[in-house]
Amino acid sequence: MANLGAMAQNGAVLVAHGVSRRYGEGDAAVDALLDVDVSIEGGKLTAVMGPSGSGKSTLMHILAGLDRPTAGTVEIDGTDITKLDDDDLTRLRRDHIGFVFQFFNLLPMLDARENIELPLAIAGRQAEPSWFDQVIEQTHLGDRLTHRPSELSGGQQQRVAIARALMSKPTVLFADEPTGNLDSAASTEILELIRRSVDEGGQTVVMVTHDPYAAAVADRVLFLEDGRLVRELVAPNADDIIGAMKELTAR
Repeated sequence: MANLGAMAQNGAVLVAHGVSRRYGEGDAAVDALLDVDVSIEGGKLTAVMGPSGSGKSTLMHILAGLDRPTAGTVEIDGTDITKLDDDDLTRLRRDHIGFVFQFFNLLPMLDARENIELPLAIAGRQAEPSWFDQVIEQTHLGDRLTHRPSELSGGQQQRVAIARALMSKPTVLFADEPTGNLDSAASTEILELIRRSVDEGGQTVVMVTHDPYAAAVADRVLFLEDGRLVRELVAPNADDIIGAMKELTAR
């Protein structure tokens, strides 16, 4: 079933072939991923799910260039990132990848504007004023730009993190449990924001989540089990996803 995630590659901005990841050696070796093929279509929201230990976080790290596969290739926007040295990989992540994490990863001494602009500042770049204004409007942060993280709610901090990720106009935005540290109201707000970034902004998003209601906003859900891609659903609802997860955990 290794080819389950390899949809027609028309419009694909991220393609992985035969990706495996082994940690350790000999009897202590653990295979976190086994011969996974994935094709991610541009301008779509893809969710990745699976039981604990299924390999979903490992897959995201490899697709995003945060880890290297033991075998296989990953191409982002036509570039095989598995062949890049560390410096070139850092530059590719800076130019093509955005990250949103469960715990926001904001610098406490910087205000919201400074946190949003930080990755561009490190790269020696400035945000286009019109794009900055558009992202701030989209994330509803206009009245929070001078506030530090400690002065923001969890949902507001995550909106700052999303604005920061969008500011560089990434080819792919990776969201790792983006609602995992939020209450239900803030979670709904963040999921609506991610969905709008896809529908209105054409952003490509890959979201790892354990929450079937979060995954239900996706165009497509990929399911991992024991390091293998075993199933996918297109345009699913929460009940479909819950049923698929029950089947996996019952095995």
